Amino acid sequence: MLITDSGLPPRLAERLEALRARPIDTTEKGFACQDAVCAASMARAHPPLHLAGLNYPVLALRESALQANARAMADYCARHGVDHAPHGKTHMSPELAALQIAHGAWAITVASIGQLRVYRDFGFGRLLLANELTDAAGIAWLAAEMAADPDFEPLCYVDDIKTTEFLARTYGGSTSGHDLPVRPLPVLVEIGHADGRTGCRTDEEALAVAKAVSATPGLRLAGVSGFEGTIGHDDTSEMLARVTEFCRRLRRLADTLRPGDAADFVVSAGGSTCFDLVTEQLTMGGTDGFRVVLRSGAYLAHDHGIYARMSPGARGIAGTPEFRPAIELWAQVWSRPEPGLAILGFGRRDAGFDAGLPVPLRTADGTSAGPDWRVTKLMDQHAYVSVPEQTALAPGDLVCFGISHPCTTLDKWRVMPVVDDDGLVRDVVHAFF
Repeated sequence: MLITDSGLPPRLAERLEALRARPIDTTEKGFACQDAVCAASMARAHPPLHLAGLNYPVLALRESALQANARAMADYCARHGVDHAPHGKTHMSPELAALQIAHGAWAITVASIGQLRVYRDFGFGRLLLANELTDAAGIAWLAAEMAADPDFEPLCYVDDIKTTEFLARTYGGSTSGHDLPVRPLPVLVEIGHADGRTGCRTDEEALAVAKAVSATPGLRLAGVSGFEGTIGHDDTSEMLARVTEFCRRLRRLADTLRPGDAADFVVSAGGSTCFDLVTEQLTMGGTDGFRVVLRSGAYLAHDHGIYARMSPGARGIAGTPEFRPAIELWAQVWSRPEPGLAILGFGRRDAGFDAGLPVPLRTADGTSAGPDWRVTKLMDQHAYVSVPEQTALAPGDLVCFGISHPCTTLDKWRVMPVVDDDGLVRDVVHAFF
């Protein structure tokens, strides 16, 4: 099993156990087993992946890489005295998020109220909505959930006084009908940058929003946050300097806004490429009274593309983890219409291509794909793979591919087998995109 930790919250453990028993039928991509299966039954049988009765393409996750990556990030955070709220939008999998909680994650980050509700339904108790909340129906649900469960701890963002007023008004109106005491909703002031996404563009705006939050009944100023990942996706000195300055600005605002008696004022940032700079800058000056929270998410699955090039370990930063790619996309050769071309049975419906095309790795018999193997084009269901003319690759042969940017590959799969290093299926995880 991927998760054997018995210390998970009872509701979460119960929901995961029910999910393991949920039947997996042939409407799930890749699963065409003649006999009824579920995650629990496949884990008990642990068949070889290629003898498990699956249809191709199949997206599998390597258990040893998932465990190693979860452990490595947990160790990194512990060494640096920071907390981790991994971004759950990467995989939208309660099993994978539970693995991260079992390795000490402080919370799970989400990108929308819909994602938050999915994780909450599975029993996660602390969820960080790393966006502004302007959905009236979502706010009403959140208010009811907070009133019903005093242990539920959500956080969300504000970056504008009008947004603050709307959130407070809608939240307050939603809670007025409840018999239980209304708890203030914790919010983080978000800072942004020019040409970025959301977030206050200037410190003056951030200070004004924080002042409005502090003066608004029903809301509680819980910290400040930002996202440095939209500053750039290369490792030039200019980009790294801009990330460093952004994080310094975030820490300065946290120093300014933290109430003197606050013991855990949140200051948060962190994608999966520059979390070393985030850690360095947000902990500068000490962490007394602060809770420094990284939100890296792609590290768990990692990849053979953008994160393989850009993560701190890949950039050679001393003391940072070197993550291992966990995603393996298996597909069959459909045709060899030309001597130097193989057409394989997967495409844009199965693998992300926004940050680079998939990378051929090996065949089912363990033969490594040579440096001349290259995916040149993806269509909806077809992959064009350039290979040397003499390559002994025939229709029906299986080839394993790595991917770039796990977010846009994982969102194409709802059920994924987890394999050990011998290729045996040891578990199955679900995704709820």
